[in-house]
Amino acid sequence: MNQECTRKLQTATRDKLRKFNRLRGREVQPGEFWDVVVVTAVDGSQREAYELQIREKVDRRELPLGIQYKVFSDPPGSKIGNGGSTLYALQQLNDIYGKTLDKLRVILIHAGGFSQRLPSASALGKIFMALPLGDPIYQMLELKLAMYVDFPSQMKPGVLVTCADDIELYSIAEEEGVKFDKPGFTALAHPSPLSVGTTHGVFVLDPHEKSSHSEMENTSCLCFLHKPSVDKMRESGAVCERRCGLFSLSDTEFVYTDSTYYVDMDTAKSLLKLLKELGPLDCEIDAYGDFLQALGPKATIEYTNNTANVTKEESSLVEIRQKIFHLLKGTPLNVILLNNSKFYHIGTTSEYLCHLTEDAALRRELGLLSSTFSVNENSEDSSGYCVMYSVLDPSCSVGAGSVVEYSSLAAGVSVGRGSIVSGCWVSPGLSVPDGAFIHSLCVNHQHRTMFVTVFFGINDNLKRSVDAPAYMEKLKFFGLSMTECLSHWKMENKDLRFSGDSSSCSLWNACLFPVCSDQQSSFSLSLRMLDAVLSDSAMPLPKGTELMSMQECLQCKNLEEMLKLRKGLYDAIRQRRPSN
Repeated sequence: MNQECTRKLQTATRDKLRKFNRLRGREVQPGEFWDVVVVTAVDGSQREAYELQIREKVDRRELPLGIQYKVFSDPPGSKIGNGGSTLYALQQLNDIYGKTLDKLRVILIHAGGFSQRLPSASALGKIFMALPLGDPIYQMLELKLAMYVDFPSQMKPGVLVTCADDIELYSIAEEEGVKFDKPGFTALAHPSPLSVGTTHGVFVLDPHEKSSHSEMENTSCLCFLHKPSVDKMRESGAVCERRCGLFSLSDTEFVYTDSTYYVDMDTAKSLLKLLKELGPLDCEIDAYGDFLQALGPKATIEYTNNTANVTKEESSLVEIRQKIFHLLKGTPLNVILLNNSKFYHIGTTSEYLCHLTEDAALRRELGLLSSTFSVNENSEDSSGYCVMYSVLDPSCSVGAGSVVEYSSLAAGVSVGRGSIVSGCWVSPGLSVPDGAFIHSLCVNHQHRTMFVTVFFGINDNLKRSVDAPAYMEKLKFFGLSMTECLSHWKMENKDLRFSGDSSSCSLWNACLFPVCSDQQSSFSLSLRMLDAVLSDSAMPLPKGTELMSMQECLQCKNLEEMLKLRKGLYDAIRQRRPSN
């Protein structure tokens, strides 16, 4: 990206942040902002966590006031995907607002799921991940609302659908506006390398529509491809050649990939009819692949049988996809090409570390800082780390490429390179090794408030599941087999318990982490276990130590206590640092 394009992107992004900051903490006027902000949750427990945090944000005047904030959870039972969540959210909106819904502009943010690839966001939600900017500090919710701050005034009644773990930045000419005023679906599209297209949705545009060679173009889409191969992109005519009007990409060839889309209210109401026809859902529906692939004049029913990208295939999936196809067939798919734009995904530990500590472009564009809303006297000589919402003794050191959030680090504490320390209270003199993920949670255990500190390698795969008893060798924890790890803690294979479905064994449901009475000792004991594994030494667990899995921690998490601990940090930081 050339310097002029970068400057435009940076200027446009800062303008949006300024506009949103002016709305924070005050009553917004009709038409000035969204009428309803909806966040989806995977279950009732997650919904309560989200509602609690949004209430606190409103009370602290960190969000625009005078609008409706709603959290809708998926119904109990089968996983239904973000497509199923969209349908149920529309149903709940209709139940609440009735005919008034026809006049409302709604943003629907998908934030359900357990965030297994970024477990620091599992307990309180990835939509509440902290970001190193703003005062009060931004979380993903504020950033999503800030980046779309111009949309409501340019939008007819309808629903804007987006996800909680991505960031879209764009610039357009001063006289232009991103308008959502056409019937059907209207999607934002970003120029991307072909390699990115294989993991996203790709738009096949009408070659006969004349290009304006500007930062933003409005066009129509012939059909939509979901995670296509490069060959499929070429065969379908999705591959474009770079031209002078394209600002944000240097590749000779590129495709336009998806992010956020708008549905006008008439089309949203037709999706409601679909839910009534389908009845209770028993499979995962994709709000992108299963809805958008049905749109455009060249859409065919073939995709309904392609289950290559499905996590868990259910027998009803193909039939449900076919019903979606027939309902939406002929619905327009309008596309807004944002030629000077960037799409960032922050859904994994490695992406999180990269974007918050290493990605110089994003740091410039968003104005990200090395230390935000923290007591950290070493912030000025930062070596590429990120500290947020934390209190660090002046004698602490944090290695390059590491993130410390919602934590208190005492004298002499050191954090290695490329690590994540989240929600921890670290005693004096302790050292966190390189490449470690360490996160403390508060749990209800045997009618008491207790603490569990989970620890993984940054690149460990928590989602990978193997059958018993193969897990002993196939599950890798910091690169070692489970048998090797247990031997360091003087445990036998038979001592290892798995929560939930014990025939399916993963790092997610492996009961490896000690339950302690306070936050400090919880961190210290878990760190000693980790050090024993990494130093090839023995560390027998104290007699009577109970162990829990990450899965169990979430099932019995103590939300109020976790938020109370954050409130204590908030007050300590406010008292010890001058307000901006």
